[in-house]
Formats: sequence, structure tokens, C-alpha cells
Amino acid sequence: MPYSYFDDNTADRHCSAADYAGEYLFNALNIGEEMLVSGAEVSRVEESIRRICTAYGAERVDVFAISTAIFATVYSPLYGALSQTRRLTSSRYDLHKLTRLNCLACRICDEMPLFEDVERELEDIRQNTPQYSEAAMFGIYALVSSSFTLFFGGTWMDTAASAVIGAFLRCMDYVSCKLELPPTIAAVLWSFAGGCLAQFFVASGFGHSTELISVGNVMLLIPGMLLTNSIRDMFSGDTISALHGFCNAFLLAALIALGFALPSFLW
Repeated sequence: MPYSYFDDNTADRHCSAADYAGEYLFNALNIGEEMLVSGAEVSRVEESIRRICTAYGAERVDVFAISTAIFATVYSPLYGALSQTRRLTSSRYDLHKLTRLNCLACRICDEMPLFEDVERELEDIRQNTPQYSEAAMFGIYALVSSSFTLFFGGTWMDTAASAVIGAFLRCMDYVSCKLELPPTIAAVLWSFAGGCLAQFFVASGFGHSTELISVGNVMLLIPGMLLTNSIRDMFSGDTISALHGFCNAFLLAALIALGFALPSFLW
């Protein structure tokens, strides 16, 4: 909608333009929030929000994003400066969803669709992005866990035990999501439960090495994407976001190691 649309008096034009800007900024932050939650690096989120707002008529766009918040200000002579913020409290990495969000952002910049169309497509991405079934997720967790145990030299009994524990960790992941547990608490609970089960399998004769069983389970919990994004942010010059992500990854890794180590002292 071109800004020549506003042809009333100055106050009405200012009010209408501010409402219009607030709407497209709100939609841009919705897309940026979903991208950040899905695993995008902050530079991509900032650039996407900037391009969307510029496409809809903003003369200047300033965006600052970290892994837990987004701050954006747009400016135009028609309405002055307008700011919005967004607080993020969780993340669920989904690269297919991120791909669809990137495509939506590109389409907005090329076509400038109506706000209703943007909201409808964004809701479709939220609700209808294909997900693996629960049965497939159990199989994936078991396969990943057992593969690493076998790779690092575990016996077939260690591999089977690691697969069972991997499937159990998927159950814990599902429960923690339903209970909305903080990532740090969930990481400690998962790793401690995995360590206890590894000790149990070895003590009962179904397995030979607690360490080799556990190393496969550890691979399910390592915050690899968080660490990778923090390194990318560091090379992109986003130092604050990089340090925040790196500290979070280091803390999670330390808690996971502690959780797996505790059963060996208590058993």
C-alpha cells in the first residue's frame, strides 16, 4: 500500500501511517521471532526484519537481536520513530521451518502482500510444518545413540543398551517440553537419568562399559547448534550474541557432563 494513500489532514495521515508502520513492524518481528526460535543466526534475523520493513516503506530501520530478545525501530517522516521489542524464552530448532520462513521473508520483500496474507501464511508455517512422528523420533534417538556407541568401540550389547537409553531420553524430552522445564534443568535430569540407566545395564550384565554407553547418549544432548551459531555470530561481529550463546552452550555442556558423572559416584 503506497503512502500516497493517506490523503486526509496531517494528523490523520500521521495516525494512519503510524498504524500502518506498527502493523508491518509487528509482522516483521513475528517472522524474526520464529526464525530465531527455529535456529537462525542473529545476523540473518536482523537482515530479514530490516528488508521487510524497508520494503513496506520505512526510510531507516535499526534492529538489534540476541538469542533471547529482538529490538527494532523504524523511521519515516510520516510518523517519526516507532519501536517494538520481542522477548524470547525458548527455542525449538527446526531447519525446515526456518527454510519456509526465509521464503516468506523473500516473498514479502518482492511482492509486499497484504498483512492478512502474511499472517495467514505465518500461521500455516507455525501449525503445518511437517514433523516426524513420535515413532520416528524414538527410532532416530535410538539410532543416533547406538551409532556413536558403536563408532567409539562399544560392543553389540553396549550398542543395544545405548539404543534403549536413547529412546528413553526421547520420552524425557517429550515430558520436559510438556512441563516447559528450563533447558538447564532438563539437561541435568536427562543426563542424570541416562547415567543411572547406563550403570544399571552394566551392573545387570547387559553391557560392558558405562562410558561407551554414555558417550552415545551424550551426543543426543550436546548443544551443537547453539555453539555453532555462537561461533558464526562471533565471525559476523555480533559479539554480545556470540558470548551469550557460547556461555549458554558451555553451561549446558558442563551440566550434561555433571549429570552423567553423578551416577558413577552414587552407584
